[in-house]
Amino acid sequence: MGENIKLIANNKKAYHDYFIEDKYEAGIALHGTEVKSLRMGKCSIKESFIKIENSEVFIYGMHISPYEKGNIFNKDPLRVRKLLLHKYQINKISGRLAQKGYTLVPLKVYFKGHLVKIEIGLAKGKKLYDKRQDIAKKDLRRETEREFKIKNL
Repeated sequence: MGENIKLIANNKKAYHDYFIEDKYEAGIALHGTEVKSLRMGKCSIKESFIKIENSEVFIYGMHISPYEKGNIFNKDPLRVRKLLLHKYQINKISGRLAQKGYTLVPLKVYFKGHLVKIEIGLAKGKKLYDKRQDIAKKDLRRETEREFKIKNL
């Protein structure tokens, strides 16, 4: 990936709540003032979700703060935005979503060169015991690292 990638927003919670089985890169249909806000890193995808309607992909709840100098040109910060994917990708994703337990989650928003891209994940919800297992693994890793540091002092 020789292209210039600059992260705008990240959704760490997605990895905590879901098993990410597939990732797709999509474009986002945006207005000029929104792009300017994104350049300043004013974006959140923590509360957002993705839906496919009539073979088109939309993101809901993606928050882009209004651009300070945008005044009348500013759009609703939470408006529904269209995601741009190839038809064959949408069909493939739709097929997977038809299976029980699958959902689409936004993972990160970034600039790729001068284009705004969003990485979306085809995800399966984690059960409570999966989350507990993850937490136990992290605790164990932390504990091991701590012991290792103490031994190496």
